[in-house]
Amino acid sequence: MSNKESLSERDICTKYITPAIIKAGWDLHSQIREEVSFTQGRIIVRGKLHTRGEQKRADYILYYKSNIPLAVIEAKENSCSVGAGMQQALNYADTLGVPFVFSSNGDGFLMHDRTGLTNRIEQALTLDEFPSPAQLWQQYCQWKGLETAKARHTVEMPYYDDGTGRVPRYYQANAINNTVEAVAKGQPRILLVMATGTGKTYTAFQIIWRLWKSGTKKRILFLADRNILVDQTKNNDFKPFGAAMTKISKRQIDKSYEIYLSLYQAVTGSEEEQNIYKQFSPDFFDLIVIDECHRGSAAEDSAWREILDYFSSATHIGLTATPKETRDVSSIHYFGDPVYSYTLRQGIEDGFLAPYKVVRIDIDKDLQGWRPSKGQTDKHGEMIEDRIYNLSDMDRTLVLEKRTELVAWKITEFLTATDPYAKTIVFCDDIDHAERMRQALVNLNPERIKENRKYVMRITGDDIEGKAELDNFINPEERYPVIATTSKLMTTGVDAQTCKLVVLDQHIRSMTEFKQIIGRGTRINEDYGKFWFTIMDFKKATELFADKDFDGQPVVVYEPKSNESPAPPDQEYGMHFDESGTPLPPLEKGGIEGGFEKGDNEEESGLKRVKYVMGDVTVHVIAERVQYYGPEGKLITESLKDYTRQTVRRDYASLDEFLRRWSQAERKAAILQELQQHGVLLEPLADEVGKDFDAFDLICHVAFDRPPLTRRERAENVKKRNYFAKYNEQARQVLEKLLDKYADTGIENIEDIKILTLDPFRNMGTASELVSVFGGRQAYLAALHELEDNLYV
Repeated sequence: MSNKESLSERDICTKYITPAIIKAGWDLHSQIREEVSFTQGRIIVRGKLHTRGEQKRADYILYYKSNIPLAVIEAKENSCSVGAGMQQALNYADTLGVPFVFSSNGDGFLMHDRTGLTNRIEQALTLDEFPSPAQLWQQYCQWKGLETAKARHTVEMPYYDDGTGRVPRYYQANAINNTVEAVAKGQPRILLVMATGTGKTYTAFQIIWRLWKSGTKKRILFLADRNILVDQTKNNDFKPFGAAMTKISKRQIDKSYEIYLSLYQAVTGSEEEQNIYKQFSPDFFDLIVIDECHRGSAAEDSAWREILDYFSSATHIGLTATPKETRDVSSIHYFGDPVYSYTLRQGIEDGFLAPYKVVRIDIDKDLQGWRPSKGQTDKHGEMIEDRIYNLSDMDRTLVLEKRTELVAWKITEFLTATDPYAKTIVFCDDIDHAERMRQALVNLNPERIKENRKYVMRITGDDIEGKAELDNFINPEERYPVIATTSKLMTTGVDAQTCKLVVLDQHIRSMTEFKQIIGRGTRINEDYGKFWFTIMDFKKATELFADKDFDGQPVVVYEPKSNESPAPPDQEYGMHFDESGTPLPPLEKGGIEGGFEKGDNEEESGLKRVKYVMGDVTVHVIAERVQYYGPEGKLITESLKDYTRQTVRRDYASLDEFLRRWSQAERKAAILQELQQHGVLLEPLADEVGKDFDAFDLICHVAFDRPPLTRRERAENVKKRNYFAKYNEQARQVLEKLLDKYADTGIENIEDIKILTLDPFRNMGTASELVSVFGGRQAYLAALHELEDNLYV
């Protein structure tokens, strides 16, 4: 083996790759970043525990400017071929959206050009032929269509830097760059799709900052549909705009500012009033950013569209987690295809969003139905229409008070068993339902209510005191309120970072609304132990997870032309059916589709419906099951043992294959970590199978039906063999203590040499002294491996 072949991957980088890049003109401090981790690693949840999967980490990312990544380089040891890292690098380049990809083993480079502007996609380069920043930038601009000096100036404008070292995450950088490039090229309508909890407002701020600072856009209007959103934005992410920014309020217009924030209702009015936005000339704004644009701007008859039509010469950027596609409303029709999409599934996969467990609870009257006896009246004396009432009627046309109490009891039971102070949002069908749910939860939690009457609060559009508690609910530092019952008010724009339980006791027939509600729990807050959340579903809403549209790319609704079949290729989302196959009515007005601050009040929306109230109909839970969010973005419904069995067998086809890998492994802990990254968590598995079993036995027993031995039994078997006799007395004592430690705590702990610094070993000498009794570190490790071989015969 040559000297170069014996070098580590890091040494190859330091001695060959980095010097070659610098020689080509790349600045070590501003353009070259090494060992860049750009994802967090997916959070894997089993039982009450969690772990993280592997982060994605590039050996090098090269930047033209600090905000413009151009190339990825994957380094390999010299014993590998020059192109050995190419497929891995292409995977990273896909994620990061960069066009130039390199693999190197220190002898030269293999370059892959994704721009399609050259005849050869891949070519070999010597170390001296690495391209300069100017060469790649020129080609990048050609690839992106940035033809003018003005367009390039816009794109080169750096991010706002607050001095803390905070930089956009990779997907935020992709979203910002793609949007800024689209504006620089003169695209008039732009759509940006980012899942709830991924930092849309921060992303919007950086887009506006770069366009404003470059002089490309001078006067900018940011529109949101909730007052709380406007205030949060002004006081937090948009704060750096300082004196250049104003919030339009009290229907007053001051034309001396450059950045305007507005609740869209604040710039519109009834027909009798002059719409305040008309005090601006139609060409006053050259950029309008519409937050949560699915909420109305896409509908041709909406008030937002009136504003957008008036300022039609401005560039319009729509931001949403859920582009709306229905027969009547299309975000894509108005804004065009998204310039970038970052989905819930991608966010969970990357470890930036919290995964979830689903607890599905089925109630007998929901599934089996309830029919009144002839002439039966409800508690208000109302004659009940004679028919079968089932899940689609509950809390809409039929109120079973005992059902509300049962739902409240299951919520209380869950919180008592997990964390009574875990922030919880209970989504109800309307304000009346939210109030009944509040009362039921208050009655079931008397001790908590004595501690603080705000333990349970109804937070709905019509309740001033409830709305006043919204800030406290979403503030991680405020304990109260703990449980919020709501209807529509909290579906969007509520940044509840520590919400750990989302309860669905609401009929949800809109995919848009479903995604928004799920988004209330997807934020991670490590400081407060929020890594995952639970969805408790009483109305089969989580069946929408199985819908092909749940987390796919947004698709325009099928509209057949004259020569096409009227039947779409697949049943489109938008038609909904009950259990009997009868089409359900569309979501009521005043829901998320059309209402705002007070939209969850059915009387206000003009929809008065008969609602029978029954206080004496008993209800029971007939099924309850837990589902996990799995690695492929699907819900896993099998037990922990079944999941472990399937996962291990996917990695190891047979017991012999697992045993061979186990015996050959330098460190057994590495195999266990690998399995954990695939979702196998051993501690909750041990709770089910037996706490005294070794991890090895748990896996062999659950996955391959091999009878398990306890750690103590394995340790006793080793002692019976008396193979320690060949060691001197001190070494023998160390091995016996290691065996005792294994019996107590398992294999992972004794593999770590640091164990020699702990009791009882430190009473026997220092770690280096104990290692020396074996004849040095290598001899100690050899003795440890022999001990492991004897443990697992």
